[in-house]
Amino acid sequence: MATIPDETPVRLRAADAPDQPAVTPALEDLYRGFERELLVPLWTEIGDLMPRRPRSRAVPHLWRWRNLLELAARAGELVPVGRGGERRAIALANPGLGGRPFATPTLWAAIQYLMPGEDAPEHRHTQHAFRFVVEGSGVWTVVNGDPVPMNRGDFLPQAGWNWHAHHNAAAEPMAWIDGLDIPFQYATDAQFFEFGRDQISADEHATPERSRSERLWGHAGLRPIGAPAGTGTPLLRYPWEVTDRALADQLDSGGTVEPGHAAVRCTDPATGGDVLPTVRAEFHRVVRGAETAPVRETGSSVYTVFDGSGTVTVGDTTWTVTRGDLFVVPSWEPFSAKSEAGPSDSDSGSLDLFRFSDAPIFEALRLNRREPR
Repeated sequence: MATIPDETPVRLRAADAPDQPAVTPALEDLYRGFERELLVPLWTEIGDLMPRRPRSRAVPHLWRWRNLLELAARAGELVPVGRGGERRAIALANPGLGGRPFATPTLWAAIQYLMPGEDAPEHRHTQHAFRFVVEGSGVWTVVNGDPVPMNRGDFLPQAGWNWHAHHNAAAEPMAWIDGLDIPFQYATDAQFFEFGRDQISADEHATPERSRSERLWGHAGLRPIGAPAGTGTPLLRYPWEVTDRALADQLDSGGTVEPGHAAVRCTDPATGGDVLPTVRAEFHRVVRGAETAPVRETGSSVYTVFDGSGTVTVGDTTWTVTRGDLFVVPSWEPFSAKSEAGPSDSDSGSLDLFRFSDAPIFEALRLNRREPR
């Protein structure tokens, strides 16, 4: 007997659904006909397909940075970087998504680890991507031949279908966070991938303080006339010192989201829109003792604790977090954060959070909704 795609016969699922017609031999025979032809009547499915509110398959979950870093370091000793695996990247697998290497139904996040002197080979893909450096320096990402420095707190976006490789010019390993829209492109059958050169040139092994993209596009309010833009931001590095100053100035000027809570969004200097078509990137600073109001939104987010410590609440779950920890906020789960002193109290005095989300997708499709809880 043929079955519907989730392998549960229509008549069995109908038995659990409310307000169903009385079961008769004729109705049973009708359902068997549906199953033979791979048909599913809406009246047995409407509660699942059209719930009263979003019911994400993803669940709130926290990954401790110290555990990720330890496992990544072990992988650095045991797993080479090269063709085949391409990257020593270890993805966060949300426990609600059936073992898939996805942080949320639309977002992919991973810790990537590069040993001293190593090169991660060149490739390109349609998935939009970024790198966010939690700690360390000494790695350069080379995008279309342009070496871009990576330092603690830097945000490095890269639109899809651009050639890129990485090289570690330091004497120490380095780890960072990768974010991509892999699950979204996987679900929509839109992905392409292509191998690049096995070796990047000596010029691309350079270690400049500023990349070509930063020299062109890294001047606030000034756009280079004649320089082409692309499908995402042409600025390949948003340095932490600029972000830090913007957050501090916002708090000093009083133009905050709410008392004690400053926030900035990374934007495309060519358009003023989001840095990537499918990914939004923001930094939030919550001063010691302040707490953000609970808010819920359609779409999902992944947060990284860049500095400080405190507590975060996602839905009914509350965690104490510290530097480097990552956590997921699924669609329509309320979220709030409070800055508190950590065990060593050696942090900056504020809870600094890096957030990336799928908000551009939801806004483009007019599916975005946000409300205080």
